[in-house]
Amino acid sequence: MDSAELIDMMAQDAPSSEVADAIKSLLYAKSASDVETLTPNIAVGMFGDEVPAEQPEVQSEPEVEQPEAQAEPVDTVEQEPEQEEE
Repeated sequence: MDSAELIDMMAQDAPSSEVADAIKSLLYAKSASDVETLTPNIAVGMFGDEVPAEQPEVQSEPEVEQPEAQAEPVDTVEQEPEQEEE
């Protein structure tokens, strides 16, 4: 069923349950096609298998090793709590 048939059903005062079922079937068909389109890209992102032909392979920059810096000790100053004046 396509949207033209759905409009015809509404124009001919078809029962609301039939119209609702037609809308549901159209939405399920559209969502199923979207899921089938997106599934390969999601699988690649999650599992790192082969890259689909539609997307170019993205090369990441190599990580540069940083020398470990010596941590300098931090002086801490203890402060006494302020007393409230009455």
